[in-house]
Amino acid sequence: MIQSMTGFGKASLQLPTKKITVEVKSLNSKGLDLNVRMPSLYREMELGLRTQISTKLERGKIDFGIYIESTSEQTSTKVNVPVVKNYIAQLREVYPAADETELMKMAVRMPDTLKTEREEIDENDWEQIQVIIEEALQNILTFRKDEGESLEKEFNLRIGNIRQYMNDALALDPERVQAIKDRLQTAIAELKVNVDENRFEQELIYYLEKLDITEEKVRLTNHLDYFLETIKGTEANGRKLGFITQEMGREINTMGSKSNHAQMQKLVVMMKDELEKIKEQVLNVL
Repeated sequence: MIQSMTGFGKASLQLPTKKITVEVKSLNSKGLDLNVRMPSLYREMELGLRTQISTKLERGKIDFGIYIESTSEQTSTKVNVPVVKNYIAQLREVYPAADETELMKMAVRMPDTLKTEREEIDENDWEQIQVIIEEALQNILTFRKDEGESLEKEFNLRIGNIRQYMNDALALDPERVQAIKDRLQTAIAELKVNVDENRFEQELIYYLEKLDITEEKVRLTNHLDYFLETIKGTEANGRKLGFITQEMGREINTMGSKSNHAQMQKLVVMMKDELEKIKEQVLNVL
């Protein structure tokens, strides 16, 4: 079954002092374009995390983020008391008339008056975070599969329409052939010249063979069948489907150039329109 490259997954975890949220979303892309946002605390885990994500999601423009929300009354940022006292002492020498409140306001605006204690990774916390990372990745995979089912229905509809338009065009073939014969006979009659009927028939057959679309019909039918076979396969992928649509386009274009019949050309245009809709959606297939 095909999968879409578009998807979204989210999972959360409540730890004793913080809430961890993992979000991952993806859009279509020719390759893997992975952007990871995570707190500096877990930055040393990024390389392994990238491998984990790329193995699961394979392709697409992927934004992955780990977000921390503190739920504790404690904070890792503290006032650097010795530094503040030192600033106050220096400021008192410069502004001896200033009161303590004014000196304090000036001191706390100076550099290094706050210090942040660097946290170390808690292995137990990271193991729990790994669980919700896997959960978020599984959620986006489920999303992609659901989108893939919608794409498959769309493809079946469009392929069916192309097949119907092709059959409608072939049904016009006898009318087209007769119109070509009549047009050539009229042109010869207007020239008022004697024509060898046998030679005329031979030339007409040769001309009609050049305009025959039977081979294009056979090849296009094969491409339509192969497309449907591919989207149902276990190894279906967007690149392969893209190649098949290119081949479909060649056969449809050749039909259009050979048709030489107004109604048949309208049907070819309708086939091209359906094919363009398929190509747009193929870009979303993994």
